[in-house]
Amino acid sequence: MSTMYRYKAVDASGKVRNDSIEADNLLDLEQRLSGMGMDLINYKEQSPRLFDFKTKGIPRRELINFTFQMQQLTKSGVSILEGLGDLRDSIPNGRMKEVLSGLIDEIQGGKTFSGALSEFPEIFDTVYIALVKVGEETGRIAEVMNDMAETLKWHDELIAHTKKIMIYPAIVLVVITAVVSYLMIFLVPELIPFIEELGGTIPIHTRALIATSWFLGNYWYVVFGTPIALFFIIRMLARRKPEVRLFIDKLKLRLYIFGPIILKTNLARFSNYFAMMYASGLTVLDSLKISELLMGNAVLSQSIMEIREKIAEGGQISESFASVNVYPPLVIRMLKVGENTGALDEALLNISYFYNREVKESVDKMEAAMTPVLTILMGGVMMWIMSAVLGPIYDSLTTIQL
Repeated sequence: MSTMYRYKAVDASGKVRNDSIEADNLLDLEQRLSGMGMDLINYKEQSPRLFDFKTKGIPRRELINFTFQMQQLTKSGVSILEGLGDLRDSIPNGRMKEVLSGLIDEIQGGKTFSGALSEFPEIFDTVYIALVKVGEETGRIAEVMNDMAETLKWHDELIAHTKKIMIYPAIVLVVITAVVSYLMIFLVPELIPFIEELGGTIPIHTRALIATSWFLGNYWYVVFGTPIALFFIIRMLARRKPEVRLFIDKLKLRLYIFGPIILKTNLARFSNYFAMMYASGLTVLDSLKISELLMGNAVLSQSIMEIREKIAEGGQISESFASVNVYPPLVIRMLKVGENTGALDEALLNISYFYNREVKESVDKMEAAMTPVLTILMGGVMMWIMSAVLGPIYDSLTTIQL
């Protein structure tokens, strides 16, 4: 839940730029601009819009393909400029073609590849730009592009796997809501006069059904509008108020089943990117500074900032992670082993592998468990409606027979 900022900044060549970018807060804004080689002059927070249909980015798959293709071209000895030209000429018109043309123009104007990428922050994030810059400085651009392509592909698969946990329940809940709403608003009101004409005492579950049907029929806009309004209000508050976002993200981590999955997903992503940045030549502090932006949770992002400050003051990596009381013992132990053996990147990759596997297993288990739970829920609702309607009819027929 980021905020859109309108900023004025100056780059290394002294050129002043005015543009917009999303950031979590002022510190995040400064870090993002710093990663793009710019110093912030002033900024203005733009009012968030509830609906924003303007898409400036590109699909993640296109970014992965671009990175793989650039790796192959640079590995073959093709210059960056030639490679970008070949890619531009080989794809149909679209947003990516515009981006490639823009990159070529920037490089022809005297900028480095990383400097050109920084002109498109909505597509190439701070990590991407920082790693390309390291690759340029070390002469390992092909290796860095390959590592990034593999990491982006892994990240895409991780996102796709975690989304599975939401798709099926969402579809089932929509179906349940639609069916129940139809029955309550249109069918049950037609049966109420018939039930009342039967006479006798109306059971409590039938009275509950009648009351629910009446409320839905008369105040449907409240029932359906309130959750939607609350969602957008909370979303807007979280964008404007960092403390609100921090509170919400704390609640997310404490959710009964989803909380551990959110934590594991963030740990897998963080350790994978941290390992890649560290192995590419970035220092621990620089890697952590960029990693703050990777966390999809404000609590974890804040913890990384605290860890970076402790390490800058001379603390050990593992001890600094342990001091924030957020990360599991496994992470602390693996980091300590990495510190002692001088193989921090390997330790981080092991953490990423472990939590990546944990996320997939957790999602698979939850997906398997949700099917019977949602089936029981839907069956229970239908049973309540049927018994509430047919119960009085059966009681009336029994009375007549007697």
